[in-house]
Amino acid sequence: MSESSYGQGYIRAAACSFPVALAQPGENAAAIAQQFREAAGAGAVLAVFPELCLTGYSLDDLFMQQALIDATLEAVAGLAAATQDVEAMLIVGAPLHARNRLYNCAIAICKGEILGAVPKSYLPNYREFYEHRQFASGVDVDETVAIGGQQVRVSTAQLFAADGLFTLGVEICEDLWVPVSPGALAVLAGANVIANLSGSPITVGKARERKLLAQAASATGLSAYVYAAAGAGESSTDLAWDGQTFIYECGELLAEGERFAAGNVTTYADIDMAIITQNRLRQGTFDDNRQAGEYAVRTVPLVSPDVELSREVARRPFVPDDPARLDQDCYEAYHIQVSALLQRLRAIGQPKVVIGVSGGLDSSHALIVAAKAMDLAGRPRTDVLAFTMPGFATSAETKANATALATALGVTFDELDIRPAATQMLNDLGHPLDDYDVTFENVQAGLRTDYLFRIANQRGGIVLGTGDLSELALGWCTYGVGDQMAHYNINSGVPKTLIQHLIAWVISSRQFDDAVGHTLQAILDTEITPELVPVAAGEQPQSTQAAIGPYELQDFNLFYTLRYGLTPAQIRYRACHAWAGVYTPAEIDKWLRVFIQRFFGFSQFKRSAMPNGPKVVRGGALSPRGDWRMPSDTSAALWLAGLESQDPESGR
Repeated sequence: MSESSYGQGYIRAAACSFPVALAQPGENAAAIAQQFREAAGAGAVLAVFPELCLTGYSLDDLFMQQALIDATLEAVAGLAAATQDVEAMLIVGAPLHARNRLYNCAIAICKGEILGAVPKSYLPNYREFYEHRQFASGVDVDETVAIGGQQVRVSTAQLFAADGLFTLGVEICEDLWVPVSPGALAVLAGANVIANLSGSPITVGKARERKLLAQAASATGLSAYVYAAAGAGESSTDLAWDGQTFIYECGELLAEGERFAAGNVTTYADIDMAIITQNRLRQGTFDDNRQAGEYAVRTVPLVSPDVELSREVARRPFVPDDPARLDQDCYEAYHIQVSALLQRLRAIGQPKVVIGVSGGLDSSHALIVAAKAMDLAGRPRTDVLAFTMPGFATSAETKANATALATALGVTFDELDIRPAATQMLNDLGHPLDDYDVTFENVQAGLRTDYLFRIANQRGGIVLGTGDLSELALGWCTYGVGDQMAHYNINSGVPKTLIQHLIAWVISSRQFDDAVGHTLQAILDTEITPELVPVAAGEQPQSTQAAIGPYELQDFNLFYTLRYGLTPAQIRYRACHAWAGVYTPAEIDKWLRVFIQRFFGFSQFKRSAMPNGPKVVRGGALSPRGDWRMPSDTSAALWLAGLESQDPESGR
């Protein structure tokens, strides 16, 4: 990748901790300046240091000594002067004297300018904390202090913006632990990154609590959260310190630094500001929650560094990399589907379930969901009526898998050969039997659906649809047939990449006996194919992914389009980073174009008429009654134009 990540919506932030020298502001300022320069040299445009890091947090009544107060002012001025050539914003903690009181402040510095000081609002005065003894609350304070010849505003009602990159709000330690935090007010006033400068001595379980609170704050605030706690060098008279650093983005942990380190810790993360912006754009209730009050915003120009992305981008965003989370997600997804089908059956009088099974992933998964629903409803699995309907290209392998799965599950199973009816229809149309065009394919697909709906009429059932979210996104389904139309579509909210893992989870969690598990594994191992075009012996069968692209890539494109609405250039940049070494930039570009053409160009009319089905993944769904509404007759030109100026081989 040769293009800077900053041009694609990312910023790099640093959460920093270092061995503080107690009551030595000048020495600490020099250490901070050095670490800050290193962070900026690594591409960070924001560096956050701990609470009261210029003096040390654990000084108790020493904070009231005039010598320390004066030395702190000199250190702040010196730090600003020493970093005036650094293209980044620095946030440090220091005590400031204003209006007859001492305030525990976070000071923002950028390119030699002291932008402002945000005082701590909520001072803990319980258990080991006695902050009210030295400091005053910053709530409602609005004062100006002179530091190194600069007039610096001291107020909680201010934000700091790096022009075009981010807008920062600040809170300090205990501020995070109250029901309505200063950070919450800051995000409602326009901040999209919150810095927390923390002292926070460590006790058992506290590190987890800090992360839980920051995760929740970043999730509800639709923001990034950069946290830096005091560590080495703080007094061990009665307490211990771990120097915890981490960065969250909209509830997701991006990075976490070493705890209990003896030296400097700089924790970097590339924050996706484009995703934060798009999250806020979509969740209107976020802005509806704005509070009254004015926040001053200090804006400074910063030159974006030319850096490559260091953050890992998940290849399969619908499928967590963490095994424990994947297990939990599969458990929830499977039970969402089963419970949704149970409710639908209860609501319409407990009909039977009619399903066509091909031996492929989607219909197999729908079948095991239906079987489990019958188990939980206390109904016999024979109330599931499964049919294999071989056509002109059905392979012996997939037919055998369908037969084995239905038999092992104990559902009612039958074979209905559609070839005679398909031959008759093609003859009636005057269509050659050896012309394998779309008519040839859809005669087979349509007949299967016709039979299933009439069987449902005849036997008191509903047709259970099998098409998945990925197929609906790409329009890889035939209008009015089983992968697009049904009485209820159980897979419409599940992307293809997750269905594969769901089936694997069903096997590993032993939802069914070994016979079912063995067959499901065989299905997982089979090439994804529509099996509509005959092939000669020894030839490769018709391949879905050869036609529309690898599902793992197309699900990546779908996630960032549906969930976040990123530009094609931003999606492509992330894909090139995530899939480096697996797909070339040219391949990624090719399949992204296919995705754009199909998703925005000519597939919406199929989604506009899709049947009911449960939303499953947080990444979104495509129901016109839910997550996704768009006209059926728009053009993909706008999105395709976003890729025209890019060189596929350069990553630009």
